[in-house]
Amino acid sequence: MVLLEQSTAQNPLVSGLGTLPLHAQSLVGADRLSPSIHKLRQHRPLGRTQSSPLPQNSQALQQLVIQQQHQQFLEKHKQQFQQQQLHINKMLPKSNEASRQHESHPEETEEELREHQTFVEDQYIDSTANQKEIQRLTQVVHVKQEPAENDDDGEQEELEAGQRQAEQELLFRQQTLLLEQQRIHQLRNYQASMEAAGIPVSFSGHRPLSRAQSSPASANFPLSTQETQCKPQFTTGLVYDTLMLKHQCVCGNTNSHPEHAGRIQSIWSRLQETGLRSKCECIRGRKATLEELQTVHSEAHTLIYGTNPLNRQKLDSKKLLGSLTSLFVRLPCGGIGVDNDTIWNEVHSFSAARLAVGCVIELVFKVATGELKNGFAVVRPPGHHAEESTPMGFCYFNSVAISAKLLQQRLNVNKILIVDWDVHHGNGTQQAFYSDPNVLYISLHRYDDGNFFPGSGAPDEVGIGLGVGFNVNIAFTGGLNPPIGDPEYLTAFRTIVMPIAHEFAPDVVLVSSGFDAVEGHPAPLGGYNLSAKCFGYLTKELMGLAGGRIILALEGGHDLTAICDASEACVSALLGNELDPIPEKILQQTANINAVHSIEKVIEIHSKYWHSLQHYSSTVSYSLIDAQKCDNEEAETVTAMASLSVGVKPLPEKNLDEEPMEEDPLL
Repeated sequence: MVLLEQSTAQNPLVSGLGTLPLHAQSLVGADRLSPSIHKLRQHRPLGRTQSSPLPQNSQALQQLVIQQQHQQFLEKHKQQFQQQQLHINKMLPKSNEASRQHESHPEETEEELREHQTFVEDQYIDSTANQKEIQRLTQVVHVKQEPAENDDDGEQEELEAGQRQAEQELLFRQQTLLLEQQRIHQLRNYQASMEAAGIPVSFSGHRPLSRAQSSPASANFPLSTQETQCKPQFTTGLVYDTLMLKHQCVCGNTNSHPEHAGRIQSIWSRLQETGLRSKCECIRGRKATLEELQTVHSEAHTLIYGTNPLNRQKLDSKKLLGSLTSLFVRLPCGGIGVDNDTIWNEVHSFSAARLAVGCVIELVFKVATGELKNGFAVVRPPGHHAEESTPMGFCYFNSVAISAKLLQQRLNVNKILIVDWDVHHGNGTQQAFYSDPNVLYISLHRYDDGNFFPGSGAPDEVGIGLGVGFNVNIAFTGGLNPPIGDPEYLTAFRTIVMPIAHEFAPDVVLVSSGFDAVEGHPAPLGGYNLSAKCFGYLTKELMGLAGGRIILALEGGHDLTAICDASEACVSALLGNELDPIPEKILQQTANINAVHSIEKVIEIHSKYWHSLQHYSSTVSYSLIDAQKCDNEEAETVTAMASLSVGVKPLPEKNLDEEPMEEDPLL
């Protein structure tokens, strides 16, 4: 069972989203929005997502209380250690900073604290060795106290300074030893009391098994015995880690920040409630290395946003390309961010961002190597807006782009398809592969002639150099009158996405799976009216590519009901479950006129690169059922023509074969 460090009363991670006020530098500029848009729709409470925790029994509640006491003890213990270190450091002169012990920092997690305890025990438990060291230092002091034979004032002052330094070092070592022995004694007493209560507590440097499980922070859904003991199977993979929940604004108000921890916590709970998680293989994530991050991002970017504050202060200022303070802004809520949308938690954000990337990498490689059938990554913060040296739109590192680069470098994967159905254009992913002919990037997004965040993703942005034609932007223009829905996306898939994808014939399919196009998102965050089930249909379509090797990584999506429903639909499709049929109303409905014009423009631009598009240029205005009838009629015509051609050619061949047989009796 894993508990968050902050109580839910002070900083609820899962709560009903209220109104979402946008600031001057939000995803959509205030000057581009009508007054009505500022009246944002109130999000449904978490209870409407059907992802609320299950009731706990008395035993679970007792366990929860004990775990909370354990967490409080660790926090108190860590604070005491910090105070001790501050006291010790005050006793050392500035010239002796190099000999100071490692200071504890609030970023230390429970695991890091345990590792430090192991180090402390190894260093100080041997009292004999420490006493010898103290005796040696004492002898040094006595030597320094011997009178100098030379009466020179300079040499005398130097000797006195050395004597004072040695005395201070001796005092420092003695106090450090005493304090650490007291701390170890407290830990052992606490461990004994917890074990007496039936709760084993270990302070080894290894991560405990309960922390290694990919379970929600509340741990209200314990894994069944069958699930924990089963061996890995060839099925859909899931990846999730509670440490990503710690990436949150210090203000603690999730209503002010649409990209909050409750997003992934709710999705994970929904997958548990519906029984989908038990049918999947839950894998363990990890933090991406700096080298992995630098396959897409610059060195300075990875050092700034991928390392802890202490390490960052030690970095060469030339590598950071300027002052660190200029990279962050003070938010209206009192927190810190890189812009008014993208919050930054100095203690946890760098760790959560690297963990999100590492989780996607692990899942992608397990699917690409055939260990898993396909996968869905429940991760945050998202990544498709993160550019080489710029974080934006809630994103710091581009998880999908990094995974694609590593597939090329480590597995020599020849052709990779990236489909991005987040309502916002993935400017960072486009930038990463704009000249690469081995990565086909297809994005479906709201564009509105560049007036919707991030403003990139025009239809004529097709790539450069060898990458021309391998960047496809299905940019919907026309605003929200009428809004885009299922017919428009299904038409785009039928006429552009799938024809190009089949012609490209990818080896692996990666999906930047943002769900902010699902109905329920206010205009500044999406405004489209797609159903959650539509994404299940789209997932099933993509599963016909690359031998089914497809990985979905969560990107945007902020309405809890919408993202839970859409995630459920996608995972169901990945598992091969039978999906509900597309409603008859959707089958008979044509795409709206704005979408038809947008799709036709994309076909016009890319038909020179992809010959398969020419066949569909005349059917964009068809409903899905009319298009299917047209395809069936064409298939019947082709079959009839093929049968006629087959019926004509075999006749002379058959006669030629029979002639020798007829002549045989004459011989």
